[in-house]
Amino acid sequence: MQQGLDITLFGMGIVFTFLLVLVICTTLMSRFVTRFFPEAEPVAPVVNASGTPPAGDERLKKIIKAAIEQHRNKRR
Repeated sequence: MQQGLDITLFGMGIVFTFLLVLVICTTLMSRFVTRFFPEAEPVAPVVNASGTPPAGDERLKKIIKAAIEQHRNKRR
């Protein structure tokens, strides 16, 4: 009985230690990555001098709308 209890506690101690080391390593790697490789700042969209978006965006919007309409019509 005592030997089974000893083995159980030893095994649980090893698992607990491994998980603790895993959490610490993950935290340290996360800090390292965010410190030396920060996320790029989002780029503001290009706007013409008149304050309107470029013509390519309008064309893209029309293409997307047409694709959505075509998809919806297929489902009927």
